[in-house]
Amino acid sequence: MAKPLTVNDNGAWCWFQDERALVDPRTQTLVSGSVAAPEGPGGSHRAGNIELAVVDLATGTSDIVVLHHNLEADDHNVPALWRRADGRWLAAYTKHKTDNLLRWRISAPGDPRAWGPEQTFDWGKLNGGSGVTYTNLLALDGRLYCFSRAVNDDPCALISDDDGDTWAYAGKLFTRPKVGYVNGYTRYAQGPDRIDLITTDHHPRDFDNSIYHGYLRAGALHRTDGSVLHAPVPGESAPSQEGLTTLLDANSSWAGERMTHCWTTDLRRTPDGTLAAVVTARANDDPTPAEVTLGRNRPIADLRFFYARLPAGGSWQVHQLAKAGPGLLPHEQDYTGLAAIDPYDPDSLYLSTAIDPRDHRALPHREIFHGRTDDGGATWAWTPVTEDSGRDNLRPVVAPGDPGRIPLLWFRGTMTASQHYVCETVLLDLPRHPTGPGV
Repeated sequence: MAKPLTVNDNGAWCWFQDERALVDPRTQTLVSGSVAAPEGPGGSHRAGNIELAVVDLATGTSDIVVLHHNLEADDHNVPALWRRADGRWLAAYTKHKTDNLLRWRISAPGDPRAWGPEQTFDWGKLNGGSGVTYTNLLALDGRLYCFSRAVNDDPCALISDDDGDTWAYAGKLFTRPKVGYVNGYTRYAQGPDRIDLITTDHHPRDFDNSIYHGYLRAGALHRTDGSVLHAPVPGESAPSQEGLTTLLDANSSWAGERMTHCWTTDLRRTPDGTLAAVVTARANDDPTPAEVTLGRNRPIADLRFFYARLPAGGSWQVHQLAKAGPGLLPHEQDYTGLAAIDPYDPDSLYLSTAIDPRDHRALPHREIFHGRTDDGGATWAWTPVTEDSGRDNLRPVVAPGDPGRIPLLWFRGTMTASQHYVCETVLLDLPRHPTGPGV
C-alpha cells in the first residue's frame, strides 16, 4: 500500500468550499488550503492561520504559504482556489460568521508561493452585520462567481468580470424563513455551460432536510428538467429551494429503513456531462419524547451515504452507497468522515467511514476506501486506501486540474470540534491507469 506524503503538519478543512485543492498541470504544482489549530504544531502562534500547501508533484516537496496569520481557528475558513486566465492564482476565504468580510488575495503570475495584498468585500451593508461563511469559486459565461452564505444566512452570489480583481453583489439563489442556525447547505459543481448545485432546507440538527438539485444557466436558476425557478436579482426576494427538484426526500424508505435529516457531501460534473453527488442521512432515527425535550444534540448511531447520478439528458438515479457509522462529534451529530467523487470519473470515489463497506464491520478509526461501480452506482467494489490506522482519516478530496492523475488528499488525526483538532494533511498522488484509478 502506497504511503501518503504529509503536506502540512497542522491543518484541516470543512467541505462547503471549493476548490479546496487544485493542480496546475503545466508546472505539476498542487495547491491545497487548510486552517491551522492551536493544538497542533506551532500552537497559539499558528492558530487560525489560513495556509496553503504548495506541492511540487515532481519532487514531493511541500512549501507552506500563510495567506492570513491568526485569522480564526476554525476549519470553516479554508480558502477556495481558482486559476486565472493570466496564470495567477486567486484565493478567497471568510471567517465563520464572526465578521462580514470576504477576503481574497491574488498571486504573482504562475507562482502560488508569492501573493499580493489582501483585499476585502464587506457584506455588512447587505446582511445587516449577521456574518458571512464559505467561499466557492466557479465560472459561467465568462463571469466568475463567488458563492457564500450571507444575506439571511442564505446562499448568495458575488460576481466578477475581471477574474476576481473586483466583486459585486448578484443576489440570492433562494431563501426562506430561518429555522434554527442557518438556511440551506449548498454544494456546487463546475460545468462548461452551467453551474449545478445541491442544497438542503436548513442544518440537519434543526430540520428534517430533503436534498434539492438545480442549476444556473443564462442568468437563471433551473430545475433538473430545465424549467426556470427564477433569475437572481440584487435586492429582490428569491423563492424557496423547495421549488427545485427533490433528489432525496426526507423520511423516504430504503429497504424498509427510514432516512431523515439529509445533508450534502460532494457534487461533481464530469467532462461527458454526467453529474454525480454524495449525500448523507440518518437511518432509523426515532428519538423518544424525552430526547426531543432534552435538546437536539443527541448522539446519532447510524449515518448513511447515498450516491446519486444524473446522466446527461436523463433523470436522477439514487442508491444507498455505504454506512458512515456514528456521528463524528457529539455536538455535531450529523458530521461524517465524508466522501469525494473523482472529478474525471463518476464511477470512482473515496470514502471515509467507521464501518468497513465490504463486510459492515465496525472499525476502531475512520479509514479511507476506494469505491468503483460498473452499474451506475447500484453496487460497488471496495479497496482500502488506509488500514489499521491509529487515528481517524477524514474528509478526502480529489484535486482537479490534471485528468492524468488522481491527487487524493485527506487529513488524519484527532478532531474534537471544528475549532480544535490535532491533524495533518496528507497526499497520495495516484496514477490514472487506462482501466481506472491507481489504487
